[in-house]
Amino acid sequence: MNAQVVGRVRRRFATDGVEATPAAVVNAVRGETGVFGNTAVLRLADQVRGELVGAGPLAPLLADNSVTDVLVNGMQVWVDRGAGLQRAAVRFQDPDDVRRLAQRLVAACGRRLDDGQPYADARLPDGTRLHAVLPPVATCGPYLSLRTFRQRPFSLDDLVSCGTVAVTAAPVLAAVVRARLAYLVTGGTGSGKTTLLSTLLNMVPRSERIVLVEDAAELRPVHPHVVALQARTANVEGAGAVGLTDLVRQALRMRPDRLVVGECRGAEVVDLLGALNTGHEGGAGTLHANAPGDVPARLEALGMLGGLPRAALHAQVLAALQVVVQVRRTDRGRVLESISVLEPVVSGSERVTGVVPAWQVGRGAGPGAAVLGRMLVERGVAVPAALRPPVGSA
Repeated sequence: MNAQVVGRVRRRFATDGVEATPAAVVNAVRGETGVFGNTAVLRLADQVRGELVGAGPLAPLLADNSVTDVLVNGMQVWVDRGAGLQRAAVRFQDPDDVRRLAQRLVAACGRRLDDGQPYADARLPDGTRLHAVLPPVATCGPYLSLRTFRQRPFSLDDLVSCGTVAVTAAPVLAAVVRARLAYLVTGGTGSGKTTLLSTLLNMVPRSERIVLVEDAAELRPVHPHVVALQARTANVEGAGAVGLTDLVRQALRMRPDRLVVGECRGAEVVDLLGALNTGHEGGAGTLHANAPGDVPARLEALGMLGGLPRAALHAQVLAALQVVVQVRRTDRGRVLESISVLEPVVSGSERVTGVVPAWQVGRGAGPGAAVLGRMLVERGVAVPAALRPPVGSA
């Protein structure tokens, strides 16, 4: 009965072309026969409006602060609350409902999704990232992937209290930011890189200017002087694209005290390294890497996209970056796994980048602790206890 009412009201708005304001939806639902009581009317009105202008049956999941990802496979809905995927109780009537929802959400963001363009990336007004794929490319689809965006900022103490950052590691991270060391937050997809980077940017002195360059605006540091630049994809005619490389170059003309690239994924890494080598200390970014030791190879691959030879790339990296902060996704949630330093290593006849752990979860200080400690002392920052050798050790 409810599904029939929702369907009739939805078709009425589609036919009449009337704006689906909350009041108009309530009046339309109230006008349907067989619906009694204010509670039922308001509940159905919310459902109708969600299907007309919102995320439809996915709206309650996206509103759940514990949900980080909502995935739709055909008619199955899965959610991730930080501990792996779980089936959700949400149901669609048929794949056409999923298709209509995907096309409406994508169209509202100025993108195209149809048989001629069967996949699309979009960002919803609340910041949620959407990716959609239609059949026949999606063999059992349509497929929807939504990554939620939470406005609530996290402090370092918040990450310590929830177990993401160890108590001993928190002062090390704070010292890295205070010393204006350049760092990369690395990890796999969904490991919490952006959340940790945003938290670290919260600790930048209020007298400094942060310029953010992102493919999709996700970083929201709590800081009084933040300037954000976001890449733009091409329009339906294939024109108007603005890439990260262009934005990094623009950012350099904006007097950044801290230049931050939300995610290094292409040739823009060459411009970032160049910027960090020309006096822009304390810069940061995120990078996909399964382990800290994979970072040099990832940077090599990205540097090649920008036309930078291998030897030159390593020379730039060693001069520009000092620290790698690795995060990992576990069954218990997202955790800071290690803090490492970048050091030169001789490989054959070349001087390349090596990654040496300075602190590791469950192990404490690593072989790179002394190196990181010296970097901090040189910049007038006290060495945290987690990086000091045990009392009485040689």
